[in-house]
Amino acid sequence: MLNSLRHISRTWWGRVLFVLLLIGLTGFGVSGVILDFGSSTVAHVGGEEISAREFQRAYNDDLNRAAQQIGQMPSPEQALAMGVPSSTLNRLASEAAINQLAENMGVGVSDDRLSQMLRQDPTFSGTLGNFERENFVRVLQQLGYTEAEYFDLQKRASRRQQISAGLFADSPVPKAAEELLAGFTGDKRTIDYFVLNAQSIPPVAEPTEEELAAFLKEHQAEHRTVEKRTADLLVLSLATLGATMEVSDEEIAAEYERTRESRAAAEKRTIRQAPLTTEQATAFEAGKAAGKTFDQLVTETGVTVSDLGTLAKPEVLDPALATAAFGLAAGDFAIIPGIGGQRAINVSAIQEGSETSLDAVREELRASLGQKKARDTYTDILDQVEELRAALRPLPEIAERFGLELKTVTLSSSGAEFADVPSVAADARGRVASAIFDAEVGELPTTISLSANNNIWFDLKAIDPARDQTLDEVRDAVATAITEERTSAAVTTEVEAIVESLKGGLPFADVALQRNQFPILSQPMTRNGDGTPVLSRSVASAAFAGGTGHFGSAINDDGDNVIFQVVEIIPAEASSLEQAQAYLQETTRQSLYADFVTGLRDAAGVKLNQKVLDQILVIDPVAGQ
Repeated sequence: MLNSLRHISRTWWGRVLFVLLLIGLTGFGVSGVILDFGSSTVAHVGGEEISAREFQRAYNDDLNRAAQQIGQMPSPEQALAMGVPSSTLNRLASEAAINQLAENMGVGVSDDRLSQMLRQDPTFSGTLGNFERENFVRVLQQLGYTEAEYFDLQKRASRRQQISAGLFADSPVPKAAEELLAGFTGDKRTIDYFVLNAQSIPPVAEPTEEELAAFLKEHQAEHRTVEKRTADLLVLSLATLGATMEVSDEEIAAEYERTRESRAAAEKRTIRQAPLTTEQATAFEAGKAAGKTFDQLVTETGVTVSDLGTLAKPEVLDPALATAAFGLAAGDFAIIPGIGGQRAINVSAIQEGSETSLDAVREELRASLGQKKARDTYTDILDQVEELRAALRPLPEIAERFGLELKTVTLSSSGAEFADVPSVAADARGRVASAIFDAEVGELPTTISLSANNNIWFDLKAIDPARDQTLDEVRDAVATAITEERTSAAVTTEVEAIVESLKGGLPFADVALQRNQFPILSQPMTRNGDGTPVLSRSVASAAFAGGTGHFGSAINDDGDNVIFQVVEIIPAEASSLEQAQAYLQETTRQSLYADFVTGLRDAAGVKLNQKVLDQILVIDPVAGQ
């Protein structure tokens, strides 16, 4: 194989192929390529190495994020087309470049600081909020990290944070930009407005017969019926067969007693706990003896309280805690052993358990027992129905023979009408409707087997084909459509006339009074319409298009036209300016940092091991070209 490759490399077309391979690698956004790294290295960035394990882990994370966006895990080819590998490599290369700079500058993090970061990470905390090594080991195993890899990642992240904060934390932001952003997000407007809708104008003329006929001809497709089919339907399922079974009251009562405990709602308790030092435990014991409440002692001692929620006893995973909590009265507390000390357990509220009565579940139990009996006879009755169908016996006769209900349904091709037939499950409606619409009147359709215990037979009785409706059938609908169209046009014309009057300098109040309207002064509103529940975001957006005196119209959420004029501009509060300043400073810092890291990466150069990368990506080198 190697001899063959060497022979190919000596030919002129082999050299061309090699050049094309090199050009193809530029799709990953790297500046240099070498192939002799060894099997454990994907790339070098200056003096930093990106290992195959590191790339594989980061690439898998990016694939999972891509899968969440598109709804499925992309194939290697799809991932390549989406740019996932190049994005992963560029990110790792950027991190490697900044880490190299940090090391050269002597930026680091002490073991004490790493230990502190570890203890403060809530990911590894236990029930009491303290660091638990068992959780630490379990989480690392789930993520596929060793302890050394975890601490190395933390060191690298800390270095990058220090570089970012040290170089760009105080990056200046133009004052004008802060004021513009604060004004855009924090300014408010008050407006005078009135509403114009169909009730604001005189009624439009009623359409004539000629107009009705012409409109129907032009919109005939909107007034065409859909094909409907009528069929007799027989459903044999455990539910329909179970409904024919005799179930005695004694059987129902016995089943109720058997399942009684599982139907009862469990008692629940709202539990709080607080870890205690030796001194605090002594204070709590003395306080309990003196009749003090849990909350009083919490205030006096300053302990930290954790709310565990309202739980049933099986939901409390700590046996000692469960025993103590469910032995207390509401409001009481107890002191029990904890991890590395003692803890106070308080029950602040109790939700009593409840029991479901026999009458409340009688019909449910009857149906359940009926279905259990139906299982024993289902196969035998299915065979008998099939034999009777083969003998061309009508469905009404078969239904009567076995006590089953025969349904006559008239439906469209979507099968939506099956919503009124509970025996046809929602996920089966389309399939049954398709079978009915594929059938012909007078033929014997095959059985529709939805599952082992759910079969359907039908006889197609009639077909009502799709057709154009006459004017007499749709007269009211056509007249309504014409009236709505004319009314909408009339309202639009009136709105345009009002805007022209305002452009001509007529006072807003006079324009409103001419239409028998009285201007309403809005509450101060933001650009999103917040502050006035009557006016929508579209109206607010139109109002913010100009300053004081600005006027116009916009469609409200209910479809009405709102005519408005800006009365007052309320400047942004100081807090908005502070928020704008913080936002701009952060985005400026991130932008400068991103450009800085890109420059470092490009200066360091990325040298790629294409062979290892292709193995990770499961890409055929020839196909990848």
